Amino acid sequence: MTSQGGKVEGDGMFSSQKIADSACCTKSETNVRISSPMSRPAYGTDGRVIQLLANHFNVKFTQHDAVFYNYSITIKSNNKIDDTTAISKGLGRKVLDKLYQTYSSELNGKEFAYDGAKSLFTVGPLPQNNFEFTVVLDDSSSRSAGGNPGKGSPTEGDQKRLKHSYLTRTYNVEIRFATMIPLETIAHALKGIDSEHTNDALRVLDIILRQQHAKSGCVLIKQSFFYGNQANFVDLGGGVTGCRGIHTSFRTTGAGLSLNIDVSTTLIMSPGPVLNFLLANQNVQNHLQIDWVKAKRMLKNIRIKTEYNKKEFKITGISELPCNQQLFNMKVRNSDGESQMVEITVYDYFRENHGIDLKWSAYAPCLDVGKPTRPNYLPVELCDIIPLQCYTKALSSQQRASLVEKSRQKPQERISVVTNFLKKNQYDEDPILSACGLYIDKQLMKLDGRVLHAPMLKIGNEEDLVPQNGRWNFNQKRLLSPVKIGQKDQYWAIVNFSARCDLSYLSRELLNCARNKGIQMERPYTIIEEDRQWLKSSPVVRVERMFEKMMPHIPEKPQFLLCVLPEKKNSEIYGPWKKKNLVEMGIVTQCISPNKINDQYLTNVLLKINAKLGGINSLLAIEHTRSIPLINDFVTMIFGMDVSHGSRHSDLPSVAAVVGSRQWPLVSRYRASVTTQSSKLEMIDSLFKLGADGKDEGMIRELLIDFYNSTNGKKPTQIVIFRDGVGESQFNQVLNVELTQFLKVFEHLGEPTPPKFTVIVAQKNHHTKLFLADGSANVPPGTVVDTKVVHPRNYDFYMCPQAGMIGTSRPVHYNVLLDEIGFSPDDLQKFVHSLSYVYQRSASAVSMVAPICYAHLAASQMSQFVKLDAAEEPSSEASSEERTTFPQLPKLHEKVRHTMFFC
Repeated sequence: MTSQGGKVEGDGMFSSQKIADSACCTKSETNVRISSPMSRPAYGTDGRVIQLLANHFNVKFTQHDAVFYNYSITIKSNNKIDDTTAISKGLGRKVLDKLYQTYSSELNGKEFAYDGAKSLFTVGPLPQNNFEFTVVLDDSSSRSAGGNPGKGSPTEGDQKRLKHSYLTRTYNVEIRFATMIPLETIAHALKGIDSEHTNDALRVLDIILRQQHAKSGCVLIKQSFFYGNQANFVDLGGGVTGCRGIHTSFRTTGAGLSLNIDVSTTLIMSPGPVLNFLLANQNVQNHLQIDWVKAKRMLKNIRIKTEYNKKEFKITGISELPCNQQLFNMKVRNSDGESQMVEITVYDYFRENHGIDLKWSAYAPCLDVGKPTRPNYLPVELCDIIPLQCYTKALSSQQRASLVEKSRQKPQERISVVTNFLKKNQYDEDPILSACGLYIDKQLMKLDGRVLHAPMLKIGNEEDLVPQNGRWNFNQKRLLSPVKIGQKDQYWAIVNFSARCDLSYLSRELLNCARNKGIQMERPYTIIEEDRQWLKSSPVVRVERMFEKMMPHIPEKPQFLLCVLPEKKNSEIYGPWKKKNLVEMGIVTQCISPNKINDQYLTNVLLKINAKLGGINSLLAIEHTRSIPLINDFVTMIFGMDVSHGSRHSDLPSVAAVVGSRQWPLVSRYRASVTTQSSKLEMIDSLFKLGADGKDEGMIRELLIDFYNSTNGKKPTQIVIFRDGVGESQFNQVLNVELTQFLKVFEHLGEPTPPKFTVIVAQKNHHTKLFLADGSANVPPGTVVDTKVVHPRNYDFYMCPQAGMIGTSRPVHYNVLLDEIGFSPDDLQKFVHSLSYVYQRSASAVSMVAPICYAHLAASQMSQFVKLDAAEEPSSEASSEERTTFPQLPKLHEKVRHTMFFC
């Protein structure tokens, strides 16, 4: 059903016959194309060839007929004092090490690799399939590996630990044969032959390397390991430390088996006195200012060591009373030798039994390292945080910026670190790797790359602009399609939440810069300053008061609002301000927090404003002339998809965002659709979503209608999907879950033939780095690699479109899962490269294609609404049923829904 002007409403847009409102899928089961990632059709050839190095080391292995034998391990404690059946990884490794020392002859001296959990691997079989051993450990080794630190009151715990300090502990270990993993599956994979055991064989090789480092006392996190050397620490503030380590992984590549080695960084609690951590974490000056409710949440499950007896404990809580008031029952003997219970304070206990006069912590709560029914109290001033404990909370904006800055390494420094690491560790001498006939080359892999030409851009006055080194600028130049701001009956205004910004100067300079760029911008209708009396109110209240003050001063809703925030990026005002404007008022808004106002800063601000209000800053020249191969030959729609998750231990819902191109044949304009889904769910499940009335309420239909309306009634016959944030193990799900939903959308719309699809996954979370073979700088913008370090079978390539100005450039790994459109490798690589130049927010190429960047921005911005709603709800323990549901995002106002509000 069409309305005047060709605009479409309802479900009839893709069919000559209207689908009834109550329609469901026309088939009981959608005819979907279940598939796995495609194989590589050919290699690219365009571009200037350059010599590169990669942080991969070639691995040769001669024993192709070797077989890994996998055995399951069960470790049980025989000790009454151990009140838990769980065996920590550290203790498990100690038990297995002792087992080998004691029973090596029973195992025929065969070395094994232990994964720290329930699996053990050998090259070739053990003498028999099943074993049962008894392993005896001295108590000091089991305690240091994470045993129970003690129970009850300080006196009772100390007495028990003293009593058992020289005792031994016994463990029963059962070894049972599980399966065989042939090493030849790796050789098959290198030839492009799929095998169910290939990833298993690679995992065993990784476990062998991990075992080496576990024995040396480092912390293992996935495939990276970290040592407690102070030289590896960088302070990020707030009691958080960045710890630099090394990532290693065996990979099957086009050049054969390789070992990928890279520098890795993780977050840990800053080791040292607990007091120092709390002061830094809460940003306070002394112990009197500490919020102990926050401290309780932050310290839970953190391991500490006492200064007075060097024992280790795990924090379970914090006492309700300070040390000089907190009582506990202590068993003592009277003059007749009989036991009796007496009450004593924690303060008096340490003074009388340890000769320690507590200072400030006498008046502070105690740390509880016991159990709910049997607490064990320790004064804070006697406790230190043990090194190398992972920090799992979300970082602040300042901490994230500090992490990025302090983790940077120049290319030559990174090369030096990884090559020295390999030489130092002498993996070739490992007996298990030797039994496999593995030899690891000590030199970085050499390979060829190609540098693609930067695409020419079209800007204002029909001027062509050629980017230099991945960048360009608008000095003395005009935007291609500038908007009009504050013209006729439209108004714009400035609102100021910051006391440090000179708004008169900002307004004057912004107008001058806008006019130089071709934007017809009138003076702001009004400038509203926040009343100082609201400064200590909640962010939501401050936003409401600002609107109450502003609205009487303007004739109607403004076209645009410029909001000056009090702090950069992490302002608490940001979320409430965006929600108020985008959801309730329908006003386009731009937030700024200028430290230095100059032409470059104001140009960047204006690029965002122009894009949000419907203008175009620049286009690809081939986009302007409608000559993009395949894209302009057939009606093509481009999608970018991403999912934003909360912090690791947050149960907030994840936010899924999809952006779709509009106004074909343009590839620079997009609209977003955003929704919430189950926490930590990566696959987007609302692309197609049938409502109770049979209508499709999913994300894709909304974007398809917008595409149809913005392209004069044209339906896409080709669709290119760029997907971010999924790993290799999820590639099949992208095709069989997400692509299937696309197909269901078209079937529900009554389309007899769906479009052709090209599906590409972009990965930035990988460890492959590229370096110039004959220089110390980063690889040049436009570098692409599709040989040697790529997959031996699948269709993938690495691309680095941006100029690496600091640190080491990280290429994006593009994986082409499906290509029904039929791009040649050169055309596809050039198209992907060009999409890094259409990002309207900046005058430089971005590392990843713009549609994904936009999806990430939309998800990130809308996730502010989720956090805001969660903060406004009263905190309570949710039931398991409640945790399976999640709040829906509020709908954007119809006036901003179609805009690039996320830009």
